Amino acid sequence: MNKFTEDEIARDKQAEPAGDGIDRRNFLGCMAWAGTGLLWSMVGGVPASRLLSQTMKVGGPAAGKIEDFSFVQISDSHIGFNKGANPDVTGTLQKAIDKINLVPAGMKLPDFMIHTGDITQNSKASEFDTAAQVIKSAKVGEVFYVPGEHDFSLDDGALYKQRFGKGTVGNGWYSYNHKGVHFVGLNNCVQVDAMGNLGAEQLAWMKSDLAGLSSSTPIVVFAHIPLWMVYEKWGWGTADGAQALALLKRFGSVTVLNGHIHQVVQKVEGNVAFHTAMATAFPQPAPGTAPNPGPMTVPPGKLQSVLGVTNVKVVRGHSHLAVVDHSLAEGA
Repeated sequence: MNKFTEDEIARDKQAEPAGDGIDRRNFLGCMAWAGTGLLWSMVGGVPASRLLSQTMKVGGPAAGKIEDFSFVQISDSHIGFNKGANPDVTGTLQKAIDKINLVPAGMKLPDFMIHTGDITQNSKASEFDTAAQVIKSAKVGEVFYVPGEHDFSLDDGALYKQRFGKGTVGNGWYSYNHKGVHFVGLNNCVQVDAMGNLGAEQLAWMKSDLAGLSSSTPIVVFAHIPLWMVYEKWGWGTADGAQALALLKRFGSVTVLNGHIHQVVQKVEGNVAFHTAMATAFPQPAPGTAPNPGPMTVPPGKLQSVLGVTNVKVVRGHSHLAVVDHSLAEGA
């Protein structure tokens, strides 16, 4: 839980929009906001996050079939965007990939990477091609995608499914297992209106997918729009997300990874750890700090400090995945 000074709390109270029903002091007090990149670690099959400045210690006894490994998350590349908030989104995506490829001595390369949507700005073939060309330089074993609304809603996902949705179910949902951890990729952008939706068909598939798993199986769910309600006023949540989360209650370790809001927000609720990632394209304002969400222009030289990647590591004998955010400015 973040700690705020009395001056910061006073400023937050002054900034609260009148009549919005949100206690901003409590909102910020129970969520962690960070302007850094993110490193995810699977620790004993359970996710946990750490800031880059913290030293990560790993070890402990073996936990069943769980093996140590790491993977990375990137999100919201918005290839094709060229406004003032970032006129070179391809360049910042490449910088994110370059950062992923910089593996410290004595550490292994990530097993794979996940991209949590809004790969493109306009669902154009040329935008998907550019993104694929940059991402293929990542030194990871495989890349797993889920779509954002910018990838899907403009052409009903036709180009996205051709490139990144082969072998998936329905409108692009799927699951896979990796070293004892079960990963579930969801599409909550099919019915985007005020906010994301999964829909009855996908929820039924998810129920069936999870049915045969032991409650001790670590679960990682990833989708573009947060499954939890980050800020309803801006549509930052999934209308039927509570139904998906209900299916996960019996599992002892659940991590939910999202993008969409272009900033790090994290929360732990029971056995579920929620984490949204920074974008590689541009930041958005924190909830309630602007009239509306959207691309946010930051002072010159500050952009790379609010863009980043997430690295996750699974380590035997720990109760949570180790998650570290890395901004693109680190080490520059």
